[in-house]
Amino acid sequence: MENEFTYAAHCAHLNEHKLLGNRDKATGEVFLPARPINPETHSSDMEWVELSGEGVLQAYTIVYIATTAMIEAGYDRKNPYCVGIVKTAEGPMISAFISGVDALHPESIKIGTPMRAHFIDRGEGEARKSFLAFEPVA
Repeated sequence: MENEFTYAAHCAHLNEHKLLGNRDKATGEVFLPARPINPETHSSDMEWVELSGEGVLQAYTIVYIATTAMIEAGYDRKNPYCVGIVKTAEGPMISAFISGVDALHPESIKIGTPMRAHFIDRGEGEARKSFLAFEPVA
């Protein structure tokens, strides 16, 4: 899987608590999650790149009607959670869980807040999966 730029490879890296994207060797453009080709140039000459995990909150929403996995994690209408779009320091934007914010008071969450990536582990043993999250930089 080392040179396969797939979503499965992205998830495998997350399980190792690594935030990796890939870069077009010709243009330097970075993609997250990694993709097999640059959609503009159609180049497949890509390389893995580890991202810093630093970014800025660009948009967010509060989720009251949770998915099954998030219900199992304890979220529901009375305990909503935040999902946002973070623009990474390297350029690409990604949607992720936003922790460390007060979802019951969304007015306290500010666009432009500096963020840092971290990983949330769910499950045990072979069933363990790591998910990307961002939290405000203290």
